[in-house]
Amino acid sequence: MKNFSNSLVTVIRELLCHVSLPCAILASVGLAGQVMADDLPLGLKPVPIPKDNPQTAEKIALGKQLYFDKRLSKDNTVSCASCHAPEKGFSNGERFATGVGGAKGGRSAPSVINSAYYRQQFWDGRAASLEEQALGPIANPIEMALSIEDAVGRLNRIAGYKSQFQKVFGTDANPDGIAKAIAAYERTVLSGNAPYDKYKAGDKSALSEAAERGRKLFFGKANCAACHAGANFSDNSYHNIGIGMDAKDPDKGRVVVSKLGGDTGAFKTPTLREIARSAPYMHDGSLKTLEEVVEHYAKGGIANEWLDEELFKLRLNDQDKTDLVTFIKEGLASPDYPDHKAPKLPE
Repeated sequence: MKNFSNSLVTVIRELLCHVSLPCAILASVGLAGQVMADDLPLGLKPVPIPKDNPQTAEKIALGKQLYFDKRLSKDNTVSCASCHAPEKGFSNGERFATGVGGAKGGRSAPSVINSAYYRQQFWDGRAASLEEQALGPIANPIEMALSIEDAVGRLNRIAGYKSQFQKVFGTDANPDGIAKAIAAYERTVLSGNAPYDKYKAGDKSALSEAAERGRKLFFGKANCAACHAGANFSDNSYHNIGIGMDAKDPDKGRVVVSKLGGDTGAFKTPTLREIARSAPYMHDGSLKTLEEVVEHYAKGGIANEWLDEELFKLRLNDQDKTDLVTFIKEGLASPDYPDHKAPKLPE
């Protein structure tokens, strides 16, 4: 029975590789929708998988097609990948997310990389899961601007999609299936095995001298790890670091969701893995470079009533700042970056 199970896993992996998903990432897809720790990129923990949405090869392939398909937007011009593009760190390289007709929101497009590890989704955490998040941009009038009802209708008029939904879920396309498929694919967008991970695993030559100095600062007097903690370099929490709080009408952030006064102006701590690829930075895209980000923290953020207690002026000289950026750029960038390519779409 064990040999049969191993053979089935091999077949699944080979199938996934033929639908343009990176074999190194998809090797982690095991039986019963679990992600096997020994196959994950170095440094990462097992990916949480909902019991009602186990990973399968066919579901991930379907989700990838949906992710890249512009037909899920009102005028067929915008897909999930338009704002979360692999070649741009799974963001869009612009200050704000841009939707149908050039409409722009007031927040940047957060990277999808390692989003499987977040307890909530979006900058303010208003979605409790990747499944809950998936449908939001489709229906949002300043993003893809297509009602979910119309999205379902379009997919069911495409023979290739209709047959895939029947195979994966046993039904025609419906909102639940769309959300589950996209979420399943997004759980394969993983980055680990960076120089820092190799260093931590015992290879002390994995970091350059400058990156090593930056690592000590990151976990030491620069205080970065107070929030950018754990394997994903995120504490999964929300912090007011002052960004935008000097505006006349600042973005209220997490407080709109939590209704807790202390969450005013607080936004989710993003992962720092592959962060060099996804400029500009912060929830409002206001900082263009990592050098500007470090400078913001070095000065203690922007003072306001709700500024996080972990922010204070840092005693960093110019060399310290340079080394810190070097660690973030070099130490947290993987040679196995998930550079996914758009698959062939159903007709």
